[in-house]
Amino acid sequence: MEENMFTPGGRKRLQAKSDRENAPYPRGDGKVKLVTPAWLADHMDDAGLTIIDTQPNVHDYIQEHIPGAVYLTEGVLRVSNRGFPTSYSPDACIQESFRRAGLKADSPAVVYTGKGVFSGWGDGLAQVMMAYTLAKYGHDTVYILDGGIDGWKSEGKELSQEFPSVEPSGFTVNVRNDYAVGYDEFQKIKDNDDVIVLDARPKAFYEGTSGPWRARGHIPGAISLPWRSLMDDANPALFKSNDELDTILEGHGVDRFRTVICTCGTGREATNEFVLLKWLYRYPNVRLYEGSITEWTRYPDNPVVTGPRAREERTEAAPAR
Repeated sequence: MEENMFTPGGRKRLQAKSDRENAPYPRGDGKVKLVTPAWLADHMDDAGLTIIDTQPNVHDYIQEHIPGAVYLTEGVLRVSNRGFPTSYSPDACIQESFRRAGLKADSPAVVYTGKGVFSGWGDGLAQVMMAYTLAKYGHDTVYILDGGIDGWKSEGKELSQEFPSVEPSGFTVNVRNDYAVGYDEFQKIKDNDDVIVLDARPKAFYEGTSGPWRARGHIPGAISLPWRSLMDDANPALFKSNDELDTILEGHGVDRFRTVICTCGTGREATNEFVLLKWLYRYPNVRLYEGSITEWTRYPDNPVVTGPRAREERTEAAPAR
């Protein structure tokens, strides 16, 4: 009977639904997992746990944050490099930022964001951007607070204006280069039959009806999967239910047996889909094209496509799990 509750996926999907209610999710040794407000409330005093606040403005943090959280803005993660505006900061800069936050590679870190109560800013992406970067640069146990600070507040959890006393750590950067795909490799493999390219931007950007790039549209062959469609309608820091996510991924033909390359505008929105596919769904081959359409359109000879569909959009049903 259980096998027929969901299609396709059966028992595996039923187990995944149960597992998500028992944080950290999913089980196993993945670098990034989800935790709930209830889990964090029960574990916030655990020895070695670091809570990272990535709210969009420091005034948001000053006005309210989860008790014990240290502020670490995603703005430290990227700087201009030889004029290109969205390169990752030098390893030494990222390492120093992580050290000042007291992060230790082998001790768990919980990251969260939200719509800032002071600034009114916040699209929900800061926590997946920080989680991806932490894992990329050598952290082994990163927890994302599913729902962020807004989910925390909706459950009536405690807030604070106290700044924690943080001892700098000895965090040492260890870059995991297999997460990202560079421009040259992307060019070579993006059209292979065993590769799916996703574009996480809003549909208007994908279709080319708006957007800041000098060539509007999308990379040929890329499939539109807006990152916001994967999140709760009211809270962009909260992933939709597993059943809803399965349906979306299957409807877009996101086959776990192909290499999936996540792209977007600047490499930020795509971290949402990278986190989902690599760590929550455990797809075996997921890459992030960090340069994304900003780098692609840097070269005038690179083509872009306008309109609602990919050149050869794959929409065959493929079980998400």
